[in-house]
Amino acid sequence: MIVKLTRIEIQSRKDLEMIDITDRIESAVAGSGVRDGLAWAMTAHTSAGLLVTEGVECLERDVLAHLERLAPKQPPEGSHGYWHNRYLDYDGRLGFNAGDHLKSILGGVNCLFPVEGGQLVRGSRQRAYFVEYDGPLARTVFIQVLGEP
Repeated sequence: MIVKLTRIEIQSRKDLEMIDITDRIESAVAGSGVRDGLAWAMTAHTSAGLLVTEGVECLERDVLAHLERLAPKQPPEGSHGYWHNRYLDYDGRLGFNAGDHLKSILGGVNCLFPVEGGQLVRGSRQRAYFVEYDGPLARTVFIQVLGEP
């Protein structure tokens, strides 16, 4: 069995952004030597995520807009607010991005694809996206490919 971990670096350019990383996952699979197995990707961050969806720009906008509605950067006036948005005495930092962490929880932080014949197996319209909720920032995604040569 082969187990190969690849780290990819992503530089987001916007506060909220979807970045297609399908080709980078496919590249990790191609370089792994795995013929049949699994490819798993995971973000190393708690205010970012990974999603699999159709690769069209209008859907990217819809995804970001709806996640922002579900977990806005700033809670609506008159609501209790976010408990995380305060001084965090356990590490001396100021918590200000609770909505971004909630988006990450809602959208998920990983994706999994089968690998067959050395190729990523996915639907014809499926694309894997790194989703930035708290950018712009330099980010890391782990891609683990495991299986038989």
